[in-house]
Amino acid sequence: MIGRLDEVVIDCHAPMRLAEFWQHVLGGYIVRQSHEWVALEPTTGITVSFQLVPESKVAKNRVHLDIDVIDLDDAADAAVAVGARRIGEVVYDEHGGFQVMADPEDNEFCFVNGPTAITA
Repeated sequence: MIGRLDEVVIDCHAPMRLAEFWQHVLGGYIVRQSHEWVALEPTTGITVSFQLVPESKVAKNRVHLDIDVIDLDDAADAAVAVGARRIGEVVYDEHGGFQVMADPEDNEFCFVNGPTAITA
């Protein structure tokens, strides 16, 4: 092992706005470190930070977050209410289901529900 995963960083135009969106999705608390860098410390899991960058997103993400949820439709509806959008329909396979989403800056993520999904 070379090291351990410390945090996930998302490039964006509005770090505080995106941190607030993700706080609605993941919970936790926001730590504003500067106008260029904001961290979201979740109650469980890995820190997600938001870094100000000048360029816009131009292609599909090569890496995305999978968010374990109890109900895909409820999670997607709640995320849409705070600025996300659905990408396509729910997909089901032998591992469960997933809904591809985009955050307010068009970064893709998935809500997932399957054999290892969280339970109520």
